[in-house]
Amino acid sequence: MPSAAPDVRVRRIYEAPSPEDGVRVLVDRLWPRGLAKADAHIDEWPKALTPSTELRRWYHGAVEGAYEEFCRRYEAELAEPAAAEALEGLRTLAARGRVTLLTAAKDPSVSHTSVLERALTATGP
Repeated sequence: MPSAAPDVRVRRIYEAPSPEDGVRVLVDRLWPRGLAKADAHIDEWPKALTPSTELRRWYHGAVEGAYEEFCRRYEAELAEPAAAEALEGLRTLAARGRVTLLTAAKDPSVSHTSVLERALTATGP
């Protein structure tokens, strides 16, 4: 019997924690501005899964419409050994129950979190 798809969701870190969040995973390389660590209620912070400083800076300075290229570059970073290992660990967590990816991005749908969410919920090759 095939297992159910992983229960992964994305929220902004500035939203109040919810009991429905499950395991709360910060997926930003930098700590969110203005947020006390005690208020964040973070369970995991796998920095190996976050976009590199170089990629992050490129994307923030890129021209309009660069999101597809950002996704391609970030997917390549996720294939590197340390990131691939961290991604597999997150997949294991997601197989056990809900995982909420937390980000400070103003629009998570055009950030690295959507790439991570796809990578975690992909079924098969």
